[in-house]
Amino acid sequence: MSTINNRALLIVTIGFQLAIFSCAEVTEQKAAPPPEIKVTPVILKDVPLHRDFVGQMYGLQDIPIRARVEGYLYGIHFDEGLPVKKGQLLYTIESQPFEAEVASMQNKVAEALTYLTNAENELVRYKPLAKINAVSQSDLDQVQSSRDAAEASWLASKANQEIAEINLGYCSIRSPISGLIGKTEARGGEFVGREPNPVILNVVSIVDTIRVEFFLTESEYLQLARDWAAENDGLVERERERKNLKLELILTDGTMYGEIGKVDFVDRGIDASTGSLLVQSTFPNPRGILRPGMYAKIRVEFEVVKDAILVPQRCVKEIQGQYSVFVVDGDNVVTERQVVASTKIGNLWLIEEGLGPDDQIVIDGLQKVATGLLINPVMTEFPNTTKARG
Repeated sequence: MSTINNRALLIVTIGFQLAIFSCAEVTEQKAAPPPEIKVTPVILKDVPLHRDFVGQMYGLQDIPIRARVEGYLYGIHFDEGLPVKKGQLLYTIESQPFEAEVASMQNKVAEALTYLTNAENELVRYKPLAKINAVSQSDLDQVQSSRDAAEASWLASKANQEIAEINLGYCSIRSPISGLIGKTEARGGEFVGREPNPVILNVVSIVDTIRVEFFLTESEYLQLARDWAAENDGLVERERERKNLKLELILTDGTMYGEIGKVDFVDRGIDASTGSLLVQSTFPNPRGILRPGMYAKIRVEFEVVKDAILVPQRCVKEIQGQYSVFVVDGDNVVTERQVVASTKIGNLWLIEEGLGPDDQIVIDGLQKVATGLLINPVMTEFPNTTKARG
């Protein structure tokens, strides 16, 4: 009987000690301070909004070098891939057939000139005789016609001679501009100037300035045109705004090209086959980095949002297309708030609705917080990759 009583006393004692320990743990939990959570103020600044388009590069001028006469390529007088000067000799085509043609035309001009001289002398003799009626008027008219025909034949012979000399001149092909020449499409001894043989032998390009062409879809053009029409009054102002657009170039390796470009022109109409509108821009190329044929992204600054509200991307939760952030109020209480996030800018989101300029948001430990949680906020400045608008 005493053993049972001892066991009962032991159980009561253990239960009492557990109850005391639990109460102490609850008291300790109630006394724990609020957790330290990093928060950051929203970023307020003027933000330029950009859109990217794929563009292709061309020389400021790309001039094809054509063989304008047929013949065997006699000589190549330049180094491929290097600059050439305006008027520099590039190619020579065998000239013997054209020299012979010039000589033949010169002979025909001389013959025609002889006939013309004889006809003029005959006319000089007939005119006095006609005045004294020694010859009939019809005879004089016939001599005059012969003289006129001889003159026409002489003029035609001279024209043929000029054509022959022009063709002879085409045997020496010179650069029409100063620029960078490419790879030749024909070699010495090859017959050129007639399909399927090479006709375009090379291309010379001016590359100190590069043209970059890109396209707007019809819907993109309409959106842009409406924005310009809403912000400006009249066509002149819209054209001035268009020409003041600043363009940036992103190369295929992801680097930003160092020069700023400008819009040269927007094409007259939409291409019916592609449904797009051509836009041509130019970029300075003082170091010769850009080459015709390259592709790059054109970044166009369409708009500047004044006093935009930005938050770090890592602060924003996205669930089925809905965005939210945890906001800390003046009493250090966390509240989850729905926001409208429109555009990613660097490592930030541009917030259109849901936040004010004085709000502070949770930046770390998002999985540890919930609506209604009291925290000890630790203010943190978030480094961002956007550029302030000056």
